Amino acid sequence: MQQHNMVNQVSGKSRVVQQAGYRKVKMREIIRHKYFYLMVLPLILFYIIFAYIPMYGVTLAFKDFNYSLGIMGSPWNNFQNFKDVFHNPDFVKSFRNTLFINLGRLIIEFPIPIVLAIMLNEIRNGRLKRVYQTVFTFPHFISWVVLSGIITSLLSDQGVVNQLLQLLGMEKNNILTSNGSFLGLVFASNVWKEAGWSSIIYLAAISGINPELYEASAIDGANRFQQLKAITWPVLRSTAAILLILAVGGIMNGGFDQIFNMYNPAVYERSDILDTFVYRSAFTDATGFGFSTTVGLLKSVINFVLLFGANFIVKHVLKEEGLY
Repeated sequence: MQQHNMVNQVSGKSRVVQQAGYRKVKMREIIRHKYFYLMVLPLILFYIIFAYIPMYGVTLAFKDFNYSLGIMGSPWNNFQNFKDVFHNPDFVKSFRNTLFINLGRLIIEFPIPIVLAIMLNEIRNGRLKRVYQTVFTFPHFISWVVLSGIITSLLSDQGVVNQLLQLLGMEKNNILTSNGSFLGLVFASNVWKEAGWSSIIYLAAISGINPELYEASAIDGANRFQQLKAITWPVLRSTAAILLILAVGGIMNGGFDQIFNMYNPAVYERSDILDTFVYRSAFTDATGFGFSTTVGLLKSVINFVLLFGANFIVKHVLKEEGLY
C-alpha cells in the first residue's frame, strides 16, 4: 500500500511538471507570435464588447420590461412573452415568409455563384476574365439603400419603366405592389448584387488546383465536362458543403437590409420577415422590448439547431468535411 502511494505521488508530481512545461512552451509560442495575436486582438475585443457583453439583454425575453427599473430591475414574467409571440398572427405570418424566402435563396441563389465561378474559370483570356470578374463583383459594393432607390425609380407606378410602357400604349406593371412579382424581384436583385462576390470563394478554391491535372487529363482524351466532373467539382464540393452549412445556419435571417429598403405595406403579406417584424415590434407597434427580444431569441435558437443539424448531415450523410 505504501509503495502504491509513493507511485501515485511520483506520477502526480510528473504530471504537474509536464503541465508546467507545457505552459512554458505555450507562453513562448505566444511571445514568439505576439504580433499575430495583436492583430487578432481588435476582433476579439469587438466580439466581447458588441456580442458577448450585451447578451445579458436576452433576459428581456423573460421579463416585463420597465424603463424606470432597467433590464436587471424589471420583474420576471416567466414565459408570458413567448405566449404572446406564439399567439400573434403577424409572427406566424413573418415566420412562414422567412422560411419561404430563405428556402428560395438556398434553391435559387446558392448554386449560381458555383456555376458563375466555373464559367469564369473556363475563360482562357486573362484580361477578359478580369473584366468579367470586376463587372460581376462591383454590384456587391452598392448599398441596398442606393439600389432600392434605383429599383423604385425604375419600377414604381410613375417610374421610368411604366412611363415607357405608357408611351408605347401598354399597361403599367405592378412589380413593387404584387406579392408574387415582388418576391421574384427580391431573388433576382440579390443574385445580381451578390453572386459575383460569392463566386470569389469558389474561384479561390479552383485556383489551388494544379494545372498539370488538367493537362494530364487532356492528354488522356478528357473533354472540358469530364475535367469539370473529375477535377474541378471534387475541389469545389468541400467548399460548397461548408458554405451550405453556414447558409442553412442563417436560414432565419431573411436579409433585413434588402427587404426593409424594398418592401411596402402592399406586399407585407408575403415579404414581411422576422427581422422586419422585430423592427416594427420594437420601434413602431410599441409591443415592448420583451416581445421583440423573444422573437430574436427564438430566431437565434432555430438558427443554432439548424447549423448543427446541417453540419451533422454534411459530415455523416454526405461524408464531407464540416465546420467542426
